[in-house]
Amino acid sequence: MRLFHAIFACMKEQENIDKCYMRRCLQLAENGLLTTRPNPMVGAVIVAGGRIIGEGYHVRCGEAHAEVNAFAAVSKSDEWLLPQATVYVSLEPCAHYGRTPPCADLIVSKGVRRVVVGCVDPFARVQGRGVGKLREAGIDVTVGVLEEECRWLNRRFFTFHQLHRPYIILKWAQTADGFLDDHGRATAISTPFTRMLVHQLRAECDAILVGRVTREREQPRLDVRHWAGPSPVSMTLSHDHGLEAVVDECVEKGLLSLLVEGGRRTLLSFIEAGMWDEMRVETGVAVVGGGTQAPPIPENATLRSREWQDGNLVEWYVRG
Repeated sequence: MRLFHAIFACMKEQENIDKCYMRRCLQLAENGLLTTRPNPMVGAVIVAGGRIIGEGYHVRCGEAHAEVNAFAAVSKSDEWLLPQATVYVSLEPCAHYGRTPPCADLIVSKGVRRVVVGCVDPFARVQGRGVGKLREAGIDVTVGVLEEECRWLNRRFFTFHQLHRPYIILKWAQTADGFLDDHGRATAISTPFTRMLVHQLRAECDAILVGRVTREREQPRLDVRHWAGPSPVSMTLSHDHGLEAVVDECVEKGLLSLLVEGGRRTLLSFIEAGMWDEMRVETGVAVVGGGTQAPPIPENATLRSREWQDGNLVEWYVRG
């Protein structure tokens, strides 16, 4: 019994160590938020002797992957440690030739003893093949450490490859009494600060969509002038360009995520079709007494976060 408890305690200690280094992988991966698309964000850490001897992340689509950068960061004086090292990577190492050689082959060639993977890659040309290559080479592989967090980081990438559609975020701002405007007239609800955060969100999305009426009445710029980063591809929903056409266009162009900023009718069309993944709802302080009602929150929506930002309440929902 003592031996069992000792083994269990050792396993728990190793599990905590693995989580610690995987969190570092996630921190590194986030640095590629605006530059890796349509590739996923990935971080890698190489550990030997209880310390990090190399780390890296995927910086830009078409350039070296996280594992390559992590090995390149290992100093000459530490290379002798690689046979006893553990490689941590937030997403399964690739096993195919694309713009770069397979990372699984690189890891095997370095002779490391163990690899810890956050989650399996859903991309058709990987899907477990990277893990398989490593195990066939005799490397001890652990899969699923902080899997939920790793999948959440690349939720746009996963949705695109598993559901064959973009990751869809619905966004709107409403008055304190639940209206999108003031008796049909446009009214300012967002503050300069929350407007900046919306532009940050735009920079993180590949495409942005409004309805035809919003496009004609307001002629929105739909850019990221209050933030740094690429402006999303602008799209318009109309009778001649329905939801399926929008999805097909995004898939055809490799647009992994779509931000919907339309009016009530446009937002409801996505809600009623069940085509959404997140909602960002900002509620201001003004009471207008009438106007266009904001869409209702669907029953299958789960509140993920709620916080006050510059006096307005910003709530994030995810599809349950």
